[in-house]
Amino acid sequence: MQNWLFDVRSRPFLILSVAFIVMALLVHNQVTKDFDTNTLLAFQSAAGNHTVDVIMWIVTEIGDVRWLMLFSIVLLIIRPTRRTGLILLLSLVAGTIATGYIKGYLIANDSPDLEFLGTKLPSDIGKDTFVLGTGGSFPSGHATRASMTALIIGYALSRRFPKGCYLIWIFPVVEAISRLYVLQHFPMDVFGGFVFGILMAGIIGRKLKLVEIFKKSQT
Repeated sequence: MQNWLFDVRSRPFLILSVAFIVMALLVHNQVTKDFDTNTLLAFQSAAGNHTVDVIMWIVTEIGDVRWLMLFSIVLLIIRPTRRTGLILLLSLVAGTIATGYIKGYLIANDSPDLEFLGTKLPSDIGKDTFVLGTGGSFPSGHATRASMTALIIGYALSRRFPKGCYLIWIFPVVEAISRLYVLQHFPMDVFGGFVFGILMAGIIGRKLKLVEIFKKSQT
């Protein structure tokens, strides 16, 4: 996995930053409203298969901040993965707070108001994280946390599994799909969250020197 992901001055990082800003402006100005609504209506009509409904519910619950923070704390406790766990934990906290403020105070985009018509689920569908007293939908906190996790854990695995480490990106993709399937986000919300998570994890990973996790193996 390339180090440019943690270089805020690299061209790819700047392109991702511009892409996020463009998406935010499009959503704020309701340019993507028809696309978002029509796509979500298609997901609403697709629900109904018991197995798929439950799987999507489980996947979306995994993206909840509590479960991912618990995972990062486990990594923090284990000595060889301590730095990775710390960086992931701080990234999850910062990303959750940042998405809450963006959707609460900067981007005017209400959350979907559609009823899930599929199987009765074991418990209520987990809502996204909001700043107290605010609402909003862009960017998706679940997609943000999932892409943060994929970037940090993928990088940590990249030396031992140079090709296999990319498989972890299946997680944010499936997490994003699950948020659409259970009607908690519009497509642009998960696209924005996916990119925002990469940007946040890249900045925090650079500040906390994620690349140093490989120093011990080099000496």
